[in-house]
Amino acid sequence: MPDTSVLAPVGPVSDQEGERARIVQSGLRAVQAERDGLDALLKAMANGLRDPFCRAVDRLFGLSGRVIVTGMGKSGHIGRKVAATLASTGTPAYFVHPGEASHGDLGMICETDAVLALSWSGETSELHDIVGYCARRSVTLLAITGSAGSTLARRADIALVVPRIEEACPNGLAPTTSTTVQLALGDALAVALLERRGFTAHDFKGFHPGGKLGAMLKRVGDLMHRGDRIPLVARGTALAEALALQSSKGFGCVLVVEGDGRLAGIITDGDVRRHLLNRREAGTVDDIMTPDPVTVTADALIGAALEMMENRAISVLAVTEGQRPVGLIHVLDLLHAGAA
Repeated sequence: MPDTSVLAPVGPVSDQEGERARIVQSGLRAVQAERDGLDALLKAMANGLRDPFCRAVDRLFGLSGRVIVTGMGKSGHIGRKVAATLASTGTPAYFVHPGEASHGDLGMICETDAVLALSWSGETSELHDIVGYCARRSVTLLAITGSAGSTLARRADIALVVPRIEEACPNGLAPTTSTTVQLALGDALAVALLERRGFTAHDFKGFHPGGKLGAMLKRVGDLMHRGDRIPLVARGTALAEALALQSSKGFGCVLVVEGDGRLAGIITDGDVRRHLLNRREAGTVDDIMTPDPVTVTADALIGAALEMMENRAISVLAVTEGQRPVGLIHVLDLLHAGAA
């Protein structure tokens, strides 16, 4: 159990403070119970669950149809999330409610599909019709359950039996630890299949075009400024001329290039301020530029570019190809795209 001694009252405490301490202790016990459940799952996957897990991944990887996830009650809620995770990571899947299945939705399940049924007890009566349908139509049935001797485990082609664990609920009734473990095992299947398929960030982007996640999966080349928008000056350019260009382009920087076009350095607003604070006379860009600046390639992910900016506390990156600048990307571009 976690160390809760810090919560023990020291000296007289008010009723409100005592109640708050009891509330936090309840929360800690729940988190600890669910952590214990995940520890038990971790040990099981290295031992008894190892073979059925591998067989489940093999079967789902070779599937020509879809994964039909089903479950009742809290297991059903977990099943919806598992189906969504599978579908978004390259394994076509959707959720079928067992109650609706008995009233026509069995027709959604084809012989080329596989059913993944979640039931902690393995005796959920609402799953009876789906289990029977799978047997009649030779549809692969996989189970995630907490009971090896249950009807579901015995009738499944592959049963992923999770060790019996205590619920976080003090009455041992509300599905808490059990649903956490079911979710973790479902995620493990999805990740194993993702890696087996060689599913890349580019593939992921195709399923996640919207929101911040979609923005983070774009490429630098999708957002960078090109051509005449890039503030470029040659080495030896007068500082006054470079500063005029810097102001007109509005990026707060100027890229300095060698005679053959290779990137030599960068001048930012910070470089200019330091130059003025040192009361140095105006010279050329060579006098104040930062040589060998941080760069990024056009095919890099926006998320990687943002991380580079944050780690180095900079707001702009030169985009290079073969050491030559081909673009420029500013943190404001990432903000406008929804990535930052």
